[in-house]
Amino acid sequence: MAFGDISLERLIAGAVALLVGLTFHEFSHAYVADELGDRQPRAMGRLTLNPIAHIDPIGALMLVVAGFGWAKPVMVNPGALRGGRRSMAMVAFAGPLANVVVAIAFAVIFRVIDLGGNASGFVPNLVALIVQLNILLAIFNLLPIPPLDGSNVALAYLPVRQAIAFQRLAPYGVIVLLLLIFVPGSPLRAILSLTVPITQVLIGA
Repeated sequence: MAFGDISLERLIAGAVALLVGLTFHEFSHAYVADELGDRQPRAMGRLTLNPIAHIDPIGALMLVVAGFGWAKPVMVNPGALRGGRRSMAMVAFAGPLANVVVAIAFAVIFRVIDLGGNASGFVPNLVALIVQLNILLAIFNLLPIPPLDGSNVALAYLPVRQAIAFQRLAPYGVIVLLLLIFVPGSPLRAILSLTVPITQVLIGA
């Protein structure tokens, strides 16, 4: 059974891959914030690997359909973090880093499956898709555009005056992202296209 050019199998695989990627991404934000002294994510039930606590249904659907999306953001109180604004950078970076770790872990699983001569079928395709989507999430979220994680990493290392100016642009970040996503010839497409060769290197394709 297929819907247009997208098979039901791929839709299921994509949904599972997103659950894995987004769950580890948001859990990692919560875990690092908790380790650095902010108990708000724990109080809000985000210090868990239960996908239900992290997945935004509309955001996940948009990622499958349009190639971009979101999960429920982990609310962090920067004032409660030990280490000043650099700690906020650590919290922000934890999400994309978790996606890279997940991608590498599942790439190893794919190679083990491949060694067994079973590199085709639903399971290996699912594993390869988990690798690809986690690389996609890592690259996308590291862009220094609010409200993505990369913007919080950038803020932590900008001089104070430039950081304040950068924060004033935050309300326009979503508009910039939408333009980059939908405008033909956008450099974002070239950046995100790196997902494919990186995935191929990881899984040995």
